[in-house]
Amino acid sequence: MALLKYEEIAESLRSRIAAGEFAPGEMLPSGRDLAEQWSVSRATTVKAMDVLRNDGVVEARQGTGFVVTETPVARPAGGRTAGSARVAGGMPFLRVGEPDWQAPPPHVAEALRMGATEHALRRVRVMQLPDGSPHSYVVAWFPRDVAEPSPRLAQTAPIAEGTTRYVRRQTGRFPVEGVDTTTVRLATETEREHLALSEPTAVAVVLHLAYDQEGRPLVCEEGVTPSTLYERVDTYPM
Repeated sequence: MALLKYEEIAESLRSRIAAGEFAPGEMLPSGRDLAEQWSVSRATTVKAMDVLRNDGVVEARQGTGFVVTETPVARPAGGRTAGSARVAGGMPFLRVGEPDWQAPPPHVAEALRMGATEHALRRVRVMQLPDGSPHSYVVAWFPRDVAEPSPRLAQTAPIAEGTTRYVRRQTGRFPVEGVDTTTVRLATETEREHLALSEPTAVAVVLHLAYDQEGRPLVCEEGVTPSTLYERVDTYPM
């Protein structure tokens, strides 16, 4: 389905931001400039900016216009609860390396219904506490039928509106069921390095699997949190 003009403008600006044309904190073109460039009304450019602002890509600055959001924020997908790899409400994060294609560990390959030699797109990040210290080490794996139609997943630039919205827009697929499995083990050497752990430490491992409206896996995400930081609270009627 063809995009409406304001959606087209928003997507153009989103792509330019992802490509690095506008850095975090940098001012975007004014509504007047965009209206002239696209031969549309100012009201149309306002709607385009509203889309980007609602997705967390830009923020309004009083008297000046819109700037690119400074800090990418990971937002919980669907109804995920506090205690999962992403704390409800979102957390700032740092990207680790560049997204790449790898054969996932056997338990991830099984969860994604992949063959032993198939590759998935891997995205790694470290979730941060308010003081900037590490909270969780998170590895997300996207199967080929999700990653290939969604090229921004393979870029290092943050997807400010969140991968769930982006993947839905690109593929028409969206999560309707999530399964989180929590286990406990010692942190690996790589996890200790990224979580700033100086000695062997117990960690909680949340394996999150999201299924789409047809029951197909969308993503398998493994979040590792030191035992001193992991907390899950369940409230229920009695």
